[in-house]
Amino acid sequence: MPEGDSPTVARRRVRLALREAREKADLTQNQVAEEMEWSLSKVIRIENGDVSISPNDLKPLLTYLGVRDKPIVAAMVADARIARTRQRQVWFQTPEFRENLTDATRKLVEYEHEASQIKSYAVYYVPGPLQTPDYAKALMTRFEDELTADQISRRIEARKLRREALLARAEAGQVRILVMLDESVLCRTIGGDTIFAAQLRELRRLMAAEIITMRMVPFRLDAPVTNNASFDILTLGEGEVLYRETGLGDEMLEDKDSTAKHRTRYDKVWEDVADEATTLAFIDHQILSLEGPQ
Repeated sequence: MPEGDSPTVARRRVRLALREAREKADLTQNQVAEEMEWSLSKVIRIENGDVSISPNDLKPLLTYLGVRDKPIVAAMVADARIARTRQRQVWFQTPEFRENLTDATRKLVEYEHEASQIKSYAVYYVPGPLQTPDYAKALMTRFEDELTADQISRRIEARKLRREALLARAEAGQVRILVMLDESVLCRTIGGDTIFAAQLRELRRLMAAEIITMRMVPFRLDAPVTNNASFDILTLGEGEVLYRETGLGDEMLEDKDSTAKHRTRYDKVWEDVADEATTLAFIDHQILSLEGPQ
């Protein structure tokens, strides 16, 4: 199935076009709900991508919003059909995960299933899909005061499922993963020496197998990207989305300006940081310091 024909990408195109048309018509979501005789929550869920819209609902909505160009209408109806007829029940939409993962996280996982490229920057810890189970558990238990036991358990499980799905796609050549880590990430012994050394070995394995491409941002480099929180830029069909995380808060941004600014910074710094060979050498040094000579 071509990337642009996936349910996720098709639904995203429809909802972004609907939101743009509504804003261009200077209408509120509440006005749309009243005119269409829908609940306000239905309009919000359609624009957020939580549900897809049926072709029968889409056609009168487009008329109300002033979208009458026949090729545009036909393309959006086709996308609406793809989004609905090819939807699948996935683990991150089941009740146990919906209740314990943020909306932004669930959208991130959905987009990871469809992305052709992911550019990841991490300032504090190894990105979720690259974490070993022990590292993920050690990291999440740091938030016992803010999260419930069930939330922690589900988030650890979610990271495992994300990891399996994303790395399988990377090994199959379906997605290219570029990772840029602050040097501190490769020094912070989350979980203790043994767990952290195993995590470093896993990163080394992923690099050696060319499943990921990873570079380190050394402390000596005063790069503009280091002013940002951790983030991911995902390429979806003809567009990009930005996932940004700060502590316990996260958000999914889909406006072109925010995404473009982060991508520009990422691409610029990528060329200035330690290359793959230097990063591997640093990881080897860290493993040796943790485990000693073998």
